[in-house]
Amino acid sequence: MDIIVAGCGKIGMVLIESLLSEGHDITAVDISQAVIEKATTTFDVRGVTGSAAAYETLAEADADKADIFIAVTDSDELNMISCFFARKLGAKHTVARIRKAEYNDKEKSFIREKMELSLVINPDAITARELFNMLDLPSSVKIETFSSNSFEMAELRIKPGSPLDGQKLCELRGKYKCTFLVCVVQRGGDVFIPDGNFVLQSGDKIGLTASPQETQKLLKSLRLTQKHTRSIMILGGSRTAYYLAKRLYGAGISVKIIEQNHEKCVELAKILPPGVPVVNANGAEHDVLKQEGIESTDAFVALTGIDEENILFSFLAASKNVPKIVAKVNSGGLAQIAEKLGLDCVVSPKHMMSEVIVRYARMLENAEGSHVETLYKLMDGSAEAVEFTVTPDFPVRGKPLKDLSLRKNILIGGIIRGKKSVIPTGNDEIRAGDRVVVIADELHLTDLSDILL
Repeated sequence: MDIIVAGCGKIGMVLIESLLSEGHDITAVDISQAVIEKATTTFDVRGVTGSAAAYETLAEADADKADIFIAVTDSDELNMISCFFARKLGAKHTVARIRKAEYNDKEKSFIREKMELSLVINPDAITARELFNMLDLPSSVKIETFSSNSFEMAELRIKPGSPLDGQKLCELRGKYKCTFLVCVVQRGGDVFIPDGNFVLQSGDKIGLTASPQETQKLLKSLRLTQKHTRSIMILGGSRTAYYLAKRLYGAGISVKIIEQNHEKCVELAKILPPGVPVVNANGAEHDVLKQEGIESTDAFVALTGIDEENILFSFLAASKNVPKIVAKVNSGGLAQIAEKLGLDCVVSPKHMMSEVIVRYARMLENAEGSHVETLYKLMDGSAEAVEFTVTPDFPVRGKPLKDLSLRKNILIGGIIRGKKSVIPTGNDEIRAGDRVVVIADELHLTDLSDILL
């Protein structure tokens, strides 16, 4: 598809890279000539310099021919206006990043309707939702839920001494009496779609599919469950911190924000519920975190604007035996280093936003065939889990899976049939109306038929 990305900051550059990997033709737009030169030098894209809301810029970028126009500049208002103008020029779909907390859900709904926006994305709210979902999980586990909420994928790291270390996959189900399937394994820089003879090792990151109930049974068997999180300390008064604190407070969880900038503290105190304390202090001072209760908190979330600080403070929290620790790290290289050093939970707002837009583009691509319902990038982007809705014209529906000729590095990780979740065996079959979860290693799946030879 022809896609225009307006605004080539950190998020814009990640979007360009992700969309190029999907095979799209990209035009980059930015008001800075130096930024456009960097984008066109780094990536195989066409560049246009100018304001994203200017007619001349949009005309030069061929907005009238764009399948998707994406505005991710630093200004919410510029993003909305440029999308509106691009739509009027003929862009088929428009996506705007809107971050300000002042725009509540009703206002965003009104804006989306009146500005004819196809999609509105707030990376800070997306990150806060992800963090909220992670905070009740063990530190070594990340859960992705598919559209029915009756089926999920859990990613976890096998630690030294884990009962999974040295286990052959074909022996796991019998040992743990749980219904699940290990679909993907990352070992060092390699990613595997494993068969039953694959032997797990300490240090592996694995992805497994199961129903939520079976996932919890397995985690309990592996002694990975933890007590419910009741108190949380957030370091850094960012927009993400605001959205997260608001969610946590609404769920009855005690939350405290520590921020060294006085003006930010005043602003947060005005817009957050009175029951959320905002402490104006420098978290880099060891005594500050101790005084504010880091040794007794159930979870610590590092959300400053500096990746290195978030990693450093997270390891400080680990030294205080905080049960759950999460850090915001946008740099992919730093995130990998942090994970290798033992920091299990790392989130990246720009990569989360990129994943949402890539999923949206993939859905538009296959509008005529079986439909992509959900798309997750796994194992640092080296594999993906795609959920398809099966249409009546799927060519091999009704045939046992063992009789299908599948492409290399493809695994059917689950079948969702109504309210029933199936971990498939060779005797199971795909039927019209099913939702099928496919695990693929570095493949671009836009239709369920893509899995077939």
